Amino acid sequence: METEQTLSPQQSLELISSVISKTKDNIKANSFLFILWGWLISVASISFFILNRFTDFKYFFLPFPVLAIVGITVSLRYYIMQKRSTTETHLSYFLYRMWLVLGICFITVVFINVSQNLIPVTYTLLVAGIGTLISGLVLKFNPLIFGGVLFLLSVVLSIYIPNEYRMLFHGVIIIAGYLIPGYLLKYSKS
Repeated sequence: METEQTLSPQQSLELISSVISKTKDNIKANSFLFILWGWLISVASISFFILNRFTDFKYFFLPFPVLAIVGITVSLRYYIMQKRSTTETHLSYFLYRMWLVLGICFITVVFINVSQNLIPVTYTLLVAGIGTLISGLVLKFNPLIFGGVLFLLSVVLSIYIPNEYRMLFHGVIIIAGYLIPGYLLKYSKS
């Protein structure tokens, strides 16, 4: 037979404060992955543009697979370490699984586009926009909402950008949509 424990008003307030504090810490922890992927993708995009436009380097696309492998490795390691050190909330459970599915979508979109000799800017921005906008809405964090909307608007703009400048455009949009909101989230007083 279970016994129900009654909390004093002070204990109830302390419990609520503890849960709110843990939730804020978990929300700020989400900034790491936005910052990580923001740096990796923007560096890969801008490097791709520079190598393709200003050099004769045959493998100008190499920054993407190399930095993607780094990103996947660091992200998995980070998730494992986070899971060991914090309690998983419904919010973190949802966000992890949503980004896992979107990560698979990123890989699929890149594979399809590369197979058709297309630069995957438009569709990767679409997938990033969906994830960032949903993350911002769920976390109730306006800079991420703005980043997601910016990604979605950039999808339309990207079709009007000449092919040789799409990767530069991609890098700049990633900075505005991932990096800036990621740093704002990291340093927020939520």
